[in-house]
Amino acid sequence: MKILVCISNVPDTTTKITFTNDNTQFNTSGVQFIVNPYDEIALSRAIELCEGGKGTVTVINVGESATEPTIRKALAIGADDAVRINAAPRDAYFTAYQIAEYAMSNEFDMILCGRESIDYNGSQVAAMVGEFLDIPSVSIIKKLDYDGTTATIEREIEGGKEIISISGKFIASCAEGTAEPKIPNMRGIMSARTKPLQVVEAKEIAQLSKIQQFETPPPRGTVKLVPAEDAASLIGLLHTEAKVI
Repeated sequence: MKILVCISNVPDTTTKITFTNDNTQFNTSGVQFIVNPYDEIALSRAIELCEGGKGTVTVINVGESATEPTIRKALAIGADDAVRINAAPRDAYFTAYQIAEYAMSNEFDMILCGRESIDYNGSQVAAMVGEFLDIPSVSIIKKLDYDGTTATIEREIEGGKEIISISGKFIASCAEGTAEPKIPNMRGIMSARTKPLQVVEAKEIAQLSKIQQFETPPPRGTVKLVPAEDAASLIGLLHTEAKVI
């Protein structure tokens, strides 16, 4: 069994977000980057499925050379090898196309990724990869089992859960509960230095979208405390100041 896991290079959740070039570009200066947490869940489940010599796990990232420390972290967690598509990931369409192009020329039984990246929260890549490859795509899964030929996938729906069986290749985006993220040990960290990391040049594709400008939310205003027994004042403020009722 061969599993391809897509990983994103994202800012740490404690990062203070700022922009440059008239708010058209994210300011990476001084930012600590990590493996996207949802992608870590997907990677952990892939590693579990391949334990005991049942298969291999390849991680793939669309990014420039600065993302290689993040890729090495994924190798330290337990991936067998890695691929970096040498290009800045300008949007979901571009990223999905690069992943699909690589997967077309390399045999994989399944492709896993996180439900979304924590920077743009787009939740688009998995479905686009499925469309490019003409394979089933299942979004926001909570459980994944595989018997060598058939995958059994569980996902939550309104009022219950949905259980899906898939024979053949597929892509799934993983949510919390699919697996517990793994912490790399010293042996994994040391072995990650020598594991294969292949660099592949990006394929040309038309640019269909472009970021015009980033905006940060307005700063929080002051807080007014209203005594619990003074409901009339609270209602008045909600009418006149907050204007929510």
